[in-house]
Amino acid sequence: MNKFALASISLLMGFSVMAQTTKKPTTTTSKPAQKPAAASQKPSTQPLLAIKNATDSASYALGVRIAQNMKAQGFDKLNMAVFQKAINDVLQNKPLVIVDDVLDQCIGTYQQKASSAKSAVAKAEGKKFLAENARRKGVVITPSGLQYEIIKAGTDTVKPKLNDKVKCHYHGTLINGTVFDSSVDRGEPISFDVNGVIAGWTEALQLMTVGSKWKLYVPSELAYGDRQMGPSIAPGSTLIFEVEVLAIEK
Repeated sequence: MNKFALASISLLMGFSVMAQTTKKPTTTTSKPAQKPAAASQKPSTQPLLAIKNATDSASYALGVRIAQNMKAQGFDKLNMAVFQKAINDVLQNKPLVIVDDVLDQCIGTYQQKASSAKSAVAKAEGKKFLAENARRKGVVITPSGLQYEIIKAGTDTVKPKLNDKVKCHYHGTLINGTVFDSSVDRGEPISFDVNGVIAGWTEALQLMTVGSKWKLYVPSELAYGDRQMGPSIAPGSTLIFEVEVLAIEK
């Protein structure tokens, strides 16, 4: 199944999975405090939504989960009036304005266009960041464009090979400091195949020794490319990882 069809299915199914699992806390950079509203500003007269019963609660919760999944997939600038009509048409068994056979094509076309726009912005920001970072003392650049600096030297001379399995601790952030994943924060290292991760990691792990800790600066083409990965990693993102090799498990 292609990623576009998968995206459309996730809008319908994703909320049920999320409702059955406890969401792990994420860390994000703090935002500056907003300026207080002027004293003369009138308060909003819009009435608060009344949640009166279980149906109301479920309706709102369902809307939140669907919207969260839509946002994560890049569907955050839709025509909500048309979106609502589509929902009503299906629930009320009305004829569809767009035939079912081309629905996935419509979704895919929109997602591809939105992804390309986001990717172009993220790649430009990443290119600027990496150019500035490359001038820092201690930063090494490999022929592929991967950048790294050694935080701690290893206690061994053995390096993982392509087909090895390793145990690592890692801490991943965007170039703006937003944490998107961290085994360190979870307090639990992870084991994986060297050839089963993003290209930037596969390259770096084969250069590291057991016990070493490096900081990796991974260009988008060595990370997730033009793919959106969850709500935090936009297409074209340059990623930063602190990686510590704890053991080679073979």
